[in-house]
Amino acid sequence: MPEVARPAADTLAAGGKRVRPLLVFCSAPQDRVESEAVLSAAASVELVHMATLVHDDLIDGATMRRGRPTVAAAEGAEVAVQAGDFLFARAFAELTRTGSAAAVQTLAGAALDLSMGEMDQNRAAHDLDLAERDYLDRCRRKTAALFSCACRLGALVAGSPDEAAERLGAFGQNVGMAFQIFDDILDLAGAPEVTGKRRGTDLMDGTVTLPVILALREEPALRPLLAAARSEDDVATLCDRLAAHAGLAQARERALGFVDDARRALEGPLGGADRDALRLIADSLVDRYA
Repeated sequence: MPEVARPAADTLAAGGKRVRPLLVFCSAPQDRVESEAVLSAAASVELVHMATLVHDDLIDGATMRRGRPTVAAAEGAEVAVQAGDFLFARAFAELTRTGSAAAVQTLAGAALDLSMGEMDQNRAAHDLDLAERDYLDRCRRKTAALFSCACRLGALVAGSPDEAAERLGAFGQNVGMAFQIFDDILDLAGAPEVTGKRRGTDLMDGTVTLPVILALREEPALRPLLAAARSEDDVATLCDRLAAHAGLAQARERALGFVDDARRALEGPLGGADRDALRLIADSLVDRYA
């Protein structure tokens, strides 16, 4: 067990934004935010997220994550699979401590969406005909589902009304959609010292994102350049071009639209959730990425 537990623990220790557990805490009634159930829910969401990162790095062939070698690079593919599975198992074991079958069902649904989103991305690799609606559906599964789940769990395990949980879940989904689109924008236009990874990772992997989809709609002549980009120099040149393209500006507007939808979802009773903190999380996306 130590050979699996250690790389799993190293993955958690590498840090990160911890946005998902933060959403759990902010979505719970604030007089119950320190309860064991809320803490277990927050831990379970982050454990699932960490598990997906370990497995995604293996699938993508990534060698670095947050300035450290990935589990796959450091320990090999077999250990990466086992470590990811271990993190998934620990997530659900932690959540069962809440005694809520509905909470476990909610996280299981999000985990299923995550896996389907990853399969969608793999199937669409290098597909320059990918439709915007298919991209958005992939984002909903691969990213937004766990954001929405985090908000729902915070409300659910703390006994908030169903109406509040639905409203918070909608907030989380819209924040997750904006988060992913802004992240895809940063892959093309972000400074490596800020993002922690080199520009154009998605281009090298063949992952077609919204800025590319919209740029191709505006300028079909980009297609052969995108199809032929394989070297680091080619990718760097493309990143410079796409970063200044109208398609990227349009993608940013789509992301801002999801942020606006997230803010609107907070209008109405939230069962004691921290409305101001949730608004700050939505606003921070704009501050950091836009």
